Amino acid sequence: MSGAVDLDSAESRDTAGARGTAPKGRPTPKRNAAAKRRGPVAPAPMTAAEARARRKSLAGPKLSKEERRIQKAERRERMAQRRERMLAGDETALLDRDRGPVRRYVRDIVDARRNLLGMFMPVALGLMFVMMAVPQIQFYISPAMMLLMVAMAVDGVLLARKVGRLVDTSYPDSTEARWKLGLYAVSRASTLRRMRAPRPQVRRGERLG
Repeated sequence: MSGAVDLDSAESRDTAGARGTAPKGRPTPKRNAAAKRRGPVAPAPMTAAEARARRKSLAGPKLSKEERRIQKAERRERMAQRRERMLAGDETALLDRDRGPVRRYVRDIVDARRNLLGMFMPVALGLMFVMMAVPQIQFYISPAMMLLMVAMAVDGVLLARKVGRLVDTSYPDSTEARWKLGLYAVSRASTLRRMRAPRPQVRRGERLG
């Protein structure tokens, strides 16, 4: 008796499963409906020529030479405007590393200071030309370069410590790591003043509030 009940239950489950599940190897109704909505899928290109032809067809109508020239000019104009805004210190045009009041304050600290770091390239180039013109003084130039590098390293450490101290005073709630701000300051100080981006907003020697 119980065996008959079990067989009936198994048959009912099998029948229900057959009604609720699609046959093996066929898409479910949901996938089938999605495939109908998407439409037929184009076969993959067999050759490079077919791939190029497909890209051209998807790119839309081909622009004339004059239209391409105008498009390039407009792109250059947009890039020039963005660069000018970035050099002027516009927050919306700055790189991520330059954004925020703390980074602006660090730039002002560097720009208001007389930095030995920025003298490395001019001095190094000058010594190199002198050494090429007068090879006899090469013995004296090498120690001079070593002294210059040591002095620059000391100047960089002093600058980083100054930046950390002033940021702690002016922006005590800042969560930026002080050593990162120090590296940011040293990197800017190593660049010649006229080549810094964004441009300096304070005069050299100006006292910061």
